[in-house]
Amino acid sequence: MNKQDFDKLMQAQTETNGGKRLLLHCCCAPCSSACLERLKDDFKITVLFYNPNIEDEEYSRRKNELLRLISETGWADFIDCDHNEAEFYDAVKGLEDAGEGSCRCLKCFELRLGKTKEIADELGYDFFTTTLTISPLKNAQAINEIGKRLGGDKWLYSDFKKRNGYLRSIKLSKEYGLYRQNYCGCKFSKRESERK
Repeated sequence: MNKQDFDKLMQAQTETNGGKRLLLHCCCAPCSSACLERLKDDFKITVLFYNPNIEDEEYSRRKNELLRLISETGWADFIDCDHNEAEFYDAVKGLEDAGEGSCRCLKCFELRLGKTKEIADELGYDFFTTTLTISPLKNAQAINEIGKRLGGDKWLYSDFKKRNGYLRSIKLSKEYGLYRQNYCGCKFSKRESERK
């Protein structure tokens, strides 16, 4: 896929498909805040919290913050997947020492988006996407390529960092008093963050 403006593609999809059901994979409350705010008037949203890459204590903390945000805003419904870290470790076996943003991350994206697609199909959602593209540290091109390959026309393109999305997530995090983590979630990214 050639480099494209995924935010403009999403806006075009939204104009012609507004009001449909969207399954939104979410990694944490801060990233979700600006994405949900942007999408809430155009879709009936259900948040999917499927993140086997996140360690136990951190997983619970992020999930609870996301539940609190949804409860306070009413912007979405919520689906929680079983937390099975073994799925993540199996997916990235042999890539443990690959750096942040490497092929290890691509495997992780594919794992989480694959599960999101599976649940979207099973429950009859019109579209699925992820909040991951709001991070300046995440490759929106790669995420959209994976999503489109897995989901075809059900994939809602995104690059939520566009239109000041990341800045808006910081402001909303302050407004709602959200816990903001400083690493992706897996023990490998935590180790890298601590070294820096």
